[in-house]
This record gives sequence, C-alpha cells and structure tokens, in this order.
Amino acid sequence: MIIDLTGKRIVIAGGSRGIGRGIALACAEAGADVSICARGAAALEATRGDIEAFGHIAHAAACDLGKLADIEAYVADAAKALGGIDVLVNNASGFGIGSTEEAWDASFSVDIMATVRACRAALPFLQRERGANIINIASVSGLNTSVRTPAYGAAKAAVIHLTRTQAAQLASAGIRVNCIAPGSIEFPGGVWDQRKTDAPALYNATLASCPMGRMGTVEEIADVAVFLASARASWVTAQIIAVNGGQGLRGA
Repeated sequence: MIIDLTGKRIVIAGGSRGIGRGIALACAEAGADVSICARGAAALEATRGDIEAFGHIAHAAACDLGKLADIEAYVADAAKALGGIDVLVNNASGFGIGSTEEAWDASFSVDIMATVRACRAALPFLQRERGANIINIASVSGLNTSVRTPAYGAAKAAVIHLTRTQAAQLASAGIRVNCIAPGSIEFPGGVWDQRKTDAPALYNATLASCPMGRMGTVEEIADVAVFLASARASWVTAQIIAVNGGQGLRGA
C-alpha cells in the first residue's frame, strides 16, 4: 500500500524533535507541505531544513504552546504559509513528572489546553477542506495507571477522552479525529535515552516490560500518523491506537 500525501498541508504543534519531528519528516517524505512549531529555535530550524530537503513547503515558527496568544498566532501563520490546513497534529507535552503543582500546571496548560486551543484555532481552516482530520498524540500512560507520572497520565487520559468527543462533534462536517497512544519510545536525547545513564534500573525495568525486547522508534509512530492523515484512513475516526509493541502484556 502506497500512501501519498501530495497536496496535503499538515500542521504539527510540537514538531522539532522526537515523535513530532518523526511525523513531520514522514509526512514530507510522503509528499505533504508541513509546518511545525516549538520553543527551541535551533532544533526548530534544523528540522525545518530537513523537511525542506524533501522538496515541499517547510514552515517553522517559535511558539510557546502553553500560551493561547502564541497558539492562535502560530496556526494563522501556518495556514497562510501553507495555503490552508488539511491535517492538525497535536504533539505537545509539558512532561509533567510526579504530582507537584508544577507538574499539574504543565500537564494542564500544555498537554490538555494546547490541544484544545490548537484545534479551536485550526477548525475554521479544516472545515474548508475535504478529508480534513486531527491527530492527537497521547500516551499509554493515559490508558493505564501512571504511578510515577500521575499528572502526565491524567492529562493524556483527558486527551483520549477529548479525541472521542471531538470525533463525535465533527463527524457531520467530515472531519476525522483520532489519537495515537505511544508506548516507551527511545530516540537520541529523549527521555529513555537519558534514563539509560541517569536511571538504569528504571530503564531496564521498562525495557523488560516490552515483549518485543526493545522500545519503539519515532518512525513507528510516524508511520501510523501518516496513515491516519491520508485518504487511506477515510473511515477511521474516534480511534485510540496504542503503538507499544505489546508493552505491558507480560505478567498481565
């Protein structure tokens, strides 16, 4: 099955590194014009250049996804640069570790409210396009108990619930809404790459929970996102797709 995103205009909130970057590059490789935002200027520009190398429009802008005004300005700017929006990918996370006030604030303002606000800002553009869709990135932490990261897990559970609600709200307008819930994903500079050295016991225990003997890659998340963004998924909506290699099945 060949997936062709030629002509699609895809906006990725949180797209300069990790999963967001992987989705951005996979969409560009499949033919899409892509816009990304993030706070870090260096990673943002590097990823923009990598997107552009595929020969399509590559737009990038600095944006604090914890701020309403920044999100509204970014989405409008992205729509102008791309000539519209066909797909919105919400990949932002405040990575609220633990249960401190700061963790809950970050999880609420970024994981939940950035998703809500980006969808609201993009909706007028999505409504103009046939086959428009939204892809929210949650986590398996939102599907199961999350003892180490209760704020993060609760926020991702809210994103999962929001996805189903949005799908019901927007189906009559022909807009699909789906969610990817990744398991433990390892990439250079990412959380699990860091845990190898600063928390090896945790890393090894998490790795042991993966029946396939390894953690996932950003490309494996991106492949699912490309499918959901495409016309091949034209009757797929309200779905929460866990991409986790069977993580957690051992001992269940």
